[in-house]
Amino acid sequence: MTRPISIVTGAGRGIGRGIAVELAKLNHAVIINYAGNAAAAEECLQLVRAAGGEGLTVQADVAVSAGRARLVQTTLDAFGRIDLLVNNAGVAPNVRADLLEAGEESFDRLININLKGPYFLTQLVARQMIEQVQRNDITDFGLPRIVTITSISAYTASVNRGDYCVAKAGLAMMTALYAARLAEHGINVYEVRPGVIETDMTAGVKEKYDGLIAQGAWPLRRWGKPEDIGRAVAAIARGDFPFSTGEVFNVDGGFHLRTL
Repeated sequence: MTRPISIVTGAGRGIGRGIAVELAKLNHAVIINYAGNAAAAEECLQLVRAAGGEGLTVQADVAVSAGRARLVQTTLDAFGRIDLLVNNAGVAPNVRADLLEAGEESFDRLININLKGPYFLTQLVARQMIEQVQRNDITDFGLPRIVTITSISAYTASVNRGDYCVAKAGLAMMTALYAARLAEHGINVYEVRPGVIETDMTAGVKEKYDGLIAQGAWPLRRWGKPEDIGRAVAAIARGDFPFSTGEVFNVDGGFHLRTL
């Protein structure tokens, strides 16, 4: 069986690493993209191999056109195809600033990395996927798929990190746009929307969220884990939702529920 070829952006740590390992369990070859932490990416690669997959680390800043092009070309040079793209790379604001005080520098940084990068990487990968479909280059994996990792911040207003919320809301619309555009080619596009996940990004606010969990801020009273997101992506990668596209998968402990 030919291994499916998957790109996971921001895969060195956190949610991206959790996704990479779950895909490895499905026998994928995982392109582990990272921006700067080569040691973390190498650790992820070892975990991928231990889980039964194959891997390759690729340094590339998805916010930069040349970085996106290098990521895609390196993947094609190594494996000749792309079966799954997982847009996961993202950053939090350096400083959580009040909406009335926040500056343009943080806004530009978050939009470039969290929204512009995935938007144009998806465009680049989608063109490659369409070429594969048109030449009937289809493996046991089936038709190519695209997954974007967003956040409950796509609809939850946090007034001390407005730039982050705006970027995540943009990714939600990006999913809908690409789902509509690529459906004619049989390329399904999905959004996985995490809640509060225990990663390096949330380490600085652990005490706050521990308190919220204890108070029942979401029904399943625990932190989310990177593997929770990884398992959701793995279900998509297995092809469990062939008649769904543009779908949002909430992996948030039930945060999205409105309860009285």
